[in-house]
Amino acid sequence: MEQSSTEEATAAAGGSRIQRRNRARISEAALDVFAQHGYRGATLDQIAERAGLSKPNILYYFSGKEEIHVTLLNQLMDRWLAPLRRIDPDGDPLTEILTYVRRKLKMSQKYPRESRLFANEILQGAPRIAPHLEQDLKPLVDGAAATIQGWIDAGRIAPTDPRHLIFSIWATTQHYADFAAQVGVLVEEKSPTDGAEQFLTTLFTRMLQPRRD
Repeated sequence: MEQSSTEEATAAAGGSRIQRRNRARISEAALDVFAQHGYRGATLDQIAERAGLSKPNILYYFSGKEEIHVTLLNQLMDRWLAPLRRIDPDGDPLTEILTYVRRKLKMSQKYPRESRLFANEILQGAPRIAPHLEQDLKPLVDGAAATIQGWIDAGRIAPTDPRHLIFSIWATTQHYADFAAQVGVLVEEKSPTDGAEQFLTTLFTRMLQPRRD
């Protein structure tokens, strides 16, 4: 059976098997609760009930709701930034960007709770993840934007604003996780993301295909 992101991180953190198991149960339960209710709406009682543990048991492993939330966000960031790190400046520009789009879409499909956890944190002004945005995300986006601008300057893709291109990729792919309830009502396919990859591939290909006069 494939491990979830919280189970993988908990296993790597060490401790006895029982401790790892309980921390994983708490993290999984908290991810459900935070994704559903947001940080402000979530309570330790909800997390304890979802985990099948007592509240004192939760507090044995974590000092409180904020520590659980910060732990989940820290676990999330490496996974969330990985597709952007994989953009190859020496690769074919259109292939690299479309591969990034597909990776982000697949992450939204596979990790919808993590996507909503991140979105809720940003909507609150990023009070607990701001250091990651400055230290990890900004340099990474700066580098990707510079790579894209280099491709534009070389005439390898059509002119566009690199940062707004990245933002639009985030918006169009993470929408399927963050607004899953709405997408599920409005899209008739068995899987709401059926057709999304082809649509987004066509959208960004037409946008970025260099114009030949």
